[in-house]
Amino acid sequence: MTGAEAGVEPEVETEAVPETDGGEQPKPHTIRLELADEPGQLLDALRPIAENGGNLLSIFHERGNLTPRGRIPVEVDLECLPERFESIVDALRSEGVNVIQAGAEHYGETLTVVLVGHLVDTDLSDTLRRIEQCSSASLTNVSLSAPEGRDDVSSASLRLATHTGRTEDALEVLREVAAEKDLHVVEPLTEAGQ
Repeated sequence: MTGAEAGVEPEVETEAVPETDGGEQPKPHTIRLELADEPGQLLDALRPIAENGGNLLSIFHERGNLTPRGRIPVEVDLECLPERFESIVDALRSEGVNVIQAGAEHYGETLTVVLVGHLVDTDLSDTLRRIEQCSSASLTNVSLSAPEGRDDVSSASLRLATHTGRTEDALEVLREVAAEKDLHVVEPLTEAGQ
């Protein structure tokens, strides 16, 4: 006698779908990153996604198309539960990955500032890194002028892309770094239409 004849329903395999308290399903998201052209950078960027519950759908690695800072743009399509998306973006940023766009979060404002002072002697690379660690901004262009060499005053024009409504947060980080390094800030020279 089969299970059906005995009044027992046969087991039907169904695909397991992660559930949340609200019964939500995973949703697709796109994250746009900017990576250095060094071995292991892509793997390092993908690890926080997997560790925080993201499932990779596709990766578009634009190796032949560099950003203004000489980095490689990478677009990652993934799916995850809605409440996990923010933790994935935070994990990427805490690992030092430059997140240019995350889902609906997009840099909507652009501004240009000028730093003047002993930029080279006060470690311009450190200054730029600290500005970029501000989660509300991304450095899109840098132009340095040091007419008298590293021992004299120099200037740098920085173009920043910021989240809509978060320009002041990015400027505050810039002001703090500049004050610490005794640099002068000329701010902001907004882009047309912004």
